[in-house]
Amino acid sequence: MKQPTAEEALAAALTAEYAAIYAYGRIGVRLTGAARDAAHQAEAAHRRRRDTVVVQLSTQGGTVPAGLAGYALPFPVTNRASALRLAIEVEERTAAHWRAALASTTGTDRDQALAALVEYAVRATRWRKVAGVTPPTVAFPGRPT
Repeated sequence: MKQPTAEEALAAALTAEYAAIYAYGRIGVRLTGAARDAAHQAEAAHRRRRDTVVVQLSTQGGTVPAGLAGYALPFPVTNRASALRLAIEVEERTAAHWRAALASTTGTDRDQALAALVEYAVRATRWRKVAGVTPPTVAFPGRPT
């Protein structure tokens, strides 16, 4: 299988950011207090990263994939427990896209991919702690299990 170009890897990560933003819209409404605040902060972080990648691809002459109006969620989000489960999954899936981008990128693009992977791995760990999931960490963040 051919390794994607840096542009393709960043575009795939951007698509994951779009999906994460959509999912956090569903997550936040099922949470309260500090967890809701954390969901709003996570959504804002994904929006900032999305905006950065859109500008980056645009200024480098790359193709910016369009976001969709909606995304299929892996399961219904009907209560706090399912919202927390989705938050963990969103961070893990988005981290996986940025981990994949590491192999295709160099320089500042690679630094950006690594920073995103670390940020999302830490956030997934925080969500696991809030949800009471043990162990709260995984050995290789962003790697399929």
